[in-house]
Amino acid sequence: MNSIDERFLTRNGHAARRLSALLINQPTEGDAARLPRVRDLASELGVGNGTVQAALKLLEESGAIETVARGHLGTFLVRADRGILWRLAGLGTVLAAMPLPHSRRHEGLATGLRTAFEKAGAPFAITFMRGAASRVSALLHGKVDLAVLSRSAADRLMEQHPVDLIADLGPATYVGGHGLLLRRGVQLDTDGLRVAVDTTSEDQRALAERAFADREDVTWLESSFIRIHDLFAQGRADATVWSLDEVQGELGDEVEVLPLGDEIPGDLSLRNSSAALIARKEGSEALAAVSGSLDLGAVTGLQNEVLRGERIPSY
Repeated sequence: MNSIDERFLTRNGHAARRLSALLINQPTEGDAARLPRVRDLASELGVGNGTVQAALKLLEESGAIETVARGHLGTFLVRADRGILWRLAGLGTVLAAMPLPHSRRHEGLATGLRTAFEKAGAPFAITFMRGAASRVSALLHGKVDLAVLSRSAADRLMEQHPVDLIADLGPATYVGGHGLLLRRGVQLDTDGLRVAVDTTSEDQRALAERAFADREDVTWLESSFIRIHDLFAQGRADATVWSLDEVQGELGDEVEVLPLGDEIPGDLSLRNSSAALIARKEGSEALAAVSGSLDLGAVTGLQNEVLRGERIPSY
């Protein structure tokens, strides 16, 4: 263990590690770069002024920060290595739950999120889970810090669970759109139409129920994306509503893709197409530490590069 590591195991070092978490989101430009007074930091950390001064010195010696004193104006943070601050703070890895990467759009979203978090100095990892309900369950049980789902699903789940919306990335960031899939040769008004539905998917289930809301003769078939092709090919399903991103190139000539009718309002279509990030109301320390320096605006730009084939997905 080197000398700096040993110093961070001392009383002053412990204060420096706690101080690291406070400085991760501290700006390094303009008036906002002015650090709180030493006595205010000491009060927040529950230590003496001298301990805070020693902690700041340790952080400077480790290369985590650089400060400059400007007389009566105070001390300003002029450089911060968020990667070093993150490691010293012991915040660990931010873990996000995302839908299975069946589409290039979801691959682009995963690529953009990973890049944005890593640029903010936060180690980032993704676990892929089928179904918004599964991802929210993992979030509520503290298994992940962040869940990614559609804005429509997020709105419904926020009414039922103690979760908050972190960001709405805008239309066409979650899916490009949904369509009505109909087995070729089958009429939409056929009695006893067999409609495939994935009950683990908040969006697919809700859209299918809206599309066939006035049909009492419909037979519902539990399915998932990986089974939908076989159900149509074997003549066991007649129709469904599905993400056009996922079905593109996956279904054969036996399936016809139709636009959704007027029973799906425009605002619902927009909310279903928008990617939302949600977190527990009490949040996680790691997510709170990185939130102020996260550039979510760059996520959609990277996603579009993946969609256009200009960037190889990396997640």
